[in-house]
Amino acid sequence: MDIILIIYISESTRTYMTSNNTKSDSIQHNPSCMDDFDPASIDAKQALQLILNQVDSLNEKEEVEIREALNRTLAENISSTIDVPGHTNSAMDGYAIHSSDIPLENTTTLINIGTAWAGRPYKGEIKKGECARIMTGAAMPDGTDTVVMQEHAELDGDKVLIGHANQAGQNVRQAGEDIPVGGQVLNKGKVLTPADLGLLASVGISKVSVVKKLRVAFFSTGDELRPVGSQLEVGQIYDSNRYTLHGMLVRLGVEIIDLGVIEDKREAVEQAFINAADKANVIITSGGVSVGDADFVKETLEKIGEVNFWKVAMKPGRPLAFGKIKNTWFFGLPGNPVSVMVTFYMFVQPALKKLTGSKYQAPLMIRANCQTKLRKRPGRVEYQRGILTQSENDPTQYKVIKTGAQGSGILRSMSDANCFIILSMESEGVEEGDNVQVLPFDAII
Repeated sequence: MDIILIIYISESTRTYMTSNNTKSDSIQHNPSCMDDFDPASIDAKQALQLILNQVDSLNEKEEVEIREALNRTLAENISSTIDVPGHTNSAMDGYAIHSSDIPLENTTTLINIGTAWAGRPYKGEIKKGECARIMTGAAMPDGTDTVVMQEHAELDGDKVLIGHANQAGQNVRQAGEDIPVGGQVLNKGKVLTPADLGLLASVGISKVSVVKKLRVAFFSTGDELRPVGSQLEVGQIYDSNRYTLHGMLVRLGVEIIDLGVIEDKREAVEQAFINAADKANVIITSGGVSVGDADFVKETLEKIGEVNFWKVAMKPGRPLAFGKIKNTWFFGLPGNPVSVMVTFYMFVQPALKKLTGSKYQAPLMIRANCQTKLRKRPGRVEYQRGILTQSENDPTQYKVIKTGAQGSGILRSMSDANCFIILSMESEGVEEGDNVQVLPFDAII
């Protein structure tokens, strides 16, 4: 007698029944990181927008010397108290003349009566038919408004021959041309670059008000984790995540509070959170946000704080928690090393930058020709690690290959990579030769 197997699938339970309606087996299937779609996950773009909508710049600020202000965020607008340049000056080495002496045709001869040096101006007045030798940056002598560059003049003793092709006002930089008195130099929220430091110095500013450094506390959870340099026993691994996080945070210029590894006990995790919230503006953890029996991070956060979301439709990095404890923001990152880096760059870093007062700008992405086949099923966005290069035949074109195995525990895939290959939620994979969206690490690191 043949047996007919009927499979009945409910929302989270698959029940296997025989034709005589006798239940033979019942297995609970909850969504896992192996699934391509989890209805409890939110879209990656939605997750980032939710984070950015909630976090805001810190109100704390401090005054620092401009040499110490690199990569800091301005806390107030900067205006100039002087003209830059401070005087009308020459943009070239040449001869300062009055434009009325430029001949209408052919050439004319002027008498050179002196020299204007940068920092040592000519103190007399240049009259009609006269000129003065002038160096780049030197103040224009009285009676002059034009500079004939030395390559376009002929010198014979104290006589200078110039032609009719010269234009009135040429090769002259006007006082205040770059920045006038009262002009805006830099705006609040600007992250200061080396050029900005020079700009501040050019208007005589030696100190600026910047947003105080963000205090970020982080720790790892997991009884299997051991510090670098210790002897591993069976089942134990080195805690690489804290070193990765430390490196990523150093690049952001925040104040770092490393709380080490917290053992997998409810009371230990809870106390670590309380201690961190008292010291920091932001808490970052790695591990403990999944659904294992010893994963207490989400449970603790729900007890002493609030959870805004804890799953994102992405790979790697689905179990990402975002919330708050008192006035301290919290990011619970997954435990796998690659997942830690992907979620940090995609969600934590933009939030930290906004907290320090800088405006969020989506990173620059490019299109590249994919040289390897990429497997994927719809349901979540994927961040595959790749190596991006310019085409040998056309430097305006790019090509990319993946960095081998893409498992979330294979940190080598990040070390070898210089970009993320971003595959959309709807993507069903990529064939060799297809164009893909690529996020170079230089755009986010």
